[in-house]
Formats: sequence, structure tokens, C-alpha cells
Amino acid sequence: MTPFTADLLILLRRDLRCFIREVESFPDDTSLWRAVPGIRNSAGNLALHVTGNLRHFLGAVFGATGYVRQRDQEFAQREGTRAEVAALLATALRELETGLAALAPDQLEAPFPQELYGLRPPTSRFLLHLATHLAFHLGQAGYLRRALTGEAGATQGMSIAELGEA
Repeated sequence: MTPFTADLLILLRRDLRCFIREVESFPDDTSLWRAVPGIRNSAGNLALHVTGNLRHFLGAVFGATGYVRQRDQEFAQREGTRAEVAALLATALRELETGLAALAPDQLEAPFPQELYGLRPPTSRFLLHLATHLAFHLGQAGYLRRALTGEAGATQGMSIAELGEA
């Protein structure tokens, strides 16, 4: 694994662990699937979306996990337990670890293996996009949880301490 992919893995692990804590911090399963006026997606949908995204683009594309993404379902689903959603996030973590471990150093500057909206950016740039995409939706899920529950507490997201991982 290159230093870049090792660092990326640290960030993705941290943010997925935090997303799991966010999901588990909802007071009940029903509230995970609620949204607030003006917001289309629930935290449950956001979790499913990042799970599908990472399992496809890292797990299936590089790790050959065989995962087949159903993007529309990520946004259509409106039920499931916090434990089920947390388990899917944990699965995404295992599969992205597989994908990053399989990524050869020379692939980082090569075009991403799949066309994305008519583009094939360098793989390293798209991997950075995946990390910021995860962080964006993690932040949304945290705000949704606090707006829905009235709880101001955070779930230790974006921990600087976790940057010291090996």
C-alpha cells in the first residue's frame, strides 16, 4: 500500500466508524429514517448511500468483491434497524480495505477504471473525492440527528487522535 492509500484508509476508517456512532446514537430505529422539512434524505438513506458508494467504487472496482450497487434503493428505502445500517457501514469498511489493498501504486495516477459522468479523473483524485463525499454526508447525518432529537452532543467525529493510527 502506498503512503497515499495508507493515509486515505486512516481517514475513511475514522469517518466510517464515526458514521456508525451517528447511526447508533439515534434514539430509535424510526428516527433514523426521518428527515426535517426542506431535507429530502434521512440519515439512514445517507448511510446507505455512502455504503453503496464505497462498496462499489472501492470494494467492487478494485477489490473484486462482486458487490452490485442499487443506487436508487439507497434513497428509496425507508426502514431498517440501526444495527442493520451500522452493520452495512462496517461491511463497507471491510470491502474498502480490500479494495485499497488491491490497488497497485501505478493505478493511482491512471484514469479511474470507470467513466463517471463522461469523465475519467486520475484514480487518486477520485479517491479523494470519495473521502470528502463520505465526510460531507457524515456531517449531514450528524446535523439531522441533532435536529431531530434536540440533542446537542457530537459523536466524536473527525477525531484528530485517530490520525495517529498505523
